[in-house]
Amino acid sequence: MTVKRLGVVGAGQMGSGIAQVAAQAGIDVLCTDLNQDALDRGRAAIDKSLDRLVKKEKLTAADKDAVLGRLAFSTEVAGHAESDFVVEAATEDESLKKLIFQSLDEVVPAGVILASNTSSISITRLAAATSRPEKFIGMHFMNPVPIMKLVEVIRGIGTSDETYRTTAALAERMGKDTTVSRDFPGFIANRILMPMLNEAFYALMEGVGSAEDIDTTMKLGTNQPMGPLTLADFIGLDTCLAIMDVLHQGLGDAKYRPCPLLRQYVDAGWLGKKTGRGVYDYRA
Repeated sequence: MTVKRLGVVGAGQMGSGIAQVAAQAGIDVLCTDLNQDALDRGRAAIDKSLDRLVKKEKLTAADKDAVLGRLAFSTEVAGHAESDFVVEAATEDESLKKLIFQSLDEVVPAGVILASNTSSISITRLAAATSRPEKFIGMHFMNPVPIMKLVEVIRGIGTSDETYRTTAALAERMGKDTTVSRDFPGFIANRILMPMLNEAFYALMEGVGSAEDIDTTMKLGTNQPMGPLTLADFIGLDTCLAIMDVLHQGLGDAKYRPCPLLRQYVDAGWLGKKTGRGVYDYRA
């Protein structure tokens, strides 16, 4: 099956990125969000991202116009009745995602694949909120989507081979490499990454080093492009906490217990770059 019209639910950083790379691959895209302001921000983010590519001479101005011409935005989920593959990219909240998929299940034709961009939540449980577990799959894009090459594909217990093949082919068409993960909390990427970020918060809380020294040590000592605390700010501390909670609850091991300092930052509304303050202060 060749995907001709992709639906994307959620116009935030991940959703707008998925919409952009799909449109760049020649696919018509409908991006929906309940909030018109979110749609406007998503559209502006795509425009800015494409402008950077034009400036770097990776796209022509005509290419940019063609990509934008393949994008549509709406606050009406009913528009996905015309989509032949739908990716959800909403906040990492299981209850919210289930509500979205219940709505999509009523609107989208029975043969259409529903995918979640969740980075940690059980694909099997999300699929159970629909009437099509065999047509349900995890499609975890990495952030930022236009730059990162990986899509982690997660099969739920009921995901069919055909659904997997279609999803992998779609990711490859969008210029991505794929890996396959079993449906365990955090999958592969966040099962390994998030405990490291969480441990960096413990090191900060316990005074092992300053935020700058922790980040510099990991950057220069392990050849990472950015330190773990900077990366956590970039991802969003609320997202990091949500994933750690999923790991802790799903695996039941104390080593996944979220750091109290991470939880305190989230309680304070210090969520990272997106709010202007996290471990670091971005307001200046």
